Amino acid sequence: MDDSAADYAQWIGRREVTEDELSLAPALAAAATFDDTLTPFAKGFELPPLWHWFYFLPRAPLALLDVDGHPQRGGFMPPIPYPRRMFAGAHLRFHRPLIIGQPARREALIRDIRQKSGRSGSLAFVSVLCQIFQNERLCIEEEQDIVYREPGPPLAAPRPSDWPPLPASAWSRVVTPDPRLLFRFSALTFNAHRIHYDRPYAVQEEGYPGLVVHGPLTAVLLLELVRRQIAQPVREYSFRGLAPLFDLAPFRLVATADQGRVSLEAQGPDGTAAMRADAELTPV
Repeated sequence: MDDSAADYAQWIGRREVTEDELSLAPALAAAATFDDTLTPFAKGFELPPLWHWFYFLPRAPLALLDVDGHPQRGGFMPPIPYPRRMFAGAHLRFHRPLIIGQPARREALIRDIRQKSGRSGSLAFVSVLCQIFQNERLCIEEEQDIVYREPGPPLAAPRPSDWPPLPASAWSRVVTPDPRLLFRFSALTFNAHRIHYDRPYAVQEEGYPGLVVHGPLTAVLLLELVRRQIAQPVREYSFRGLAPLFDLAPFRLVATADQGRVSLEAQGPDGTAAMRADAELTPV
């Protein structure tokens, strides 16, 4: 372990506890964002899977935000200096649904911090375990992978091409990620990262060809594809980001079910996989 990695060792084992009333308003705002006019939402109703991301939000004062819009480093998360940060993937286990209007508690633990060099430069991986409790019962376990990257060369916009034919058993949805959708998702998650709404910053400072689609937004849209098609609850869900998506062209979500499991993929406008995910359903 080099000196820079040793500096971060003190963050391993660090804990953060956040409480939330799980009020109705964020669920209604999320439903409006996703054009969900069919699901009933009220106090006492179940919160859809992954919608816990609209609660337990960090509330750093504006004065403590960094130039990129993230909270300044060195609090719960380690002060890794690499500017490009992303929620690279996660594995979740849904033990029981969260209930709207009832208090809940989120306990987060930094499990590991690893640094390495890749083709695009130096990277740091932070592994975070989150557990959410309601009425002192464990409802959700979530293992998050956060990646920090060195600045790299500007990224080219993908060239649109025809998507591959769908398998016979698959269903899909085409999403147009316009700035209104990205802004609303940033608002839902209280995420001020400028790559999602500030085009000059995203292009000139971080080298992206357009506004960046949030990785968690893509993960939610993939799971919504399952929730609106299959009545069985999701027991486990995992996803991994492979390439960024931008607001420059539509992307396609694809789902294929097979014996209690749904394979999912978000395909960029050039047909390549931007995210792959897997949902395991609760046996009937």
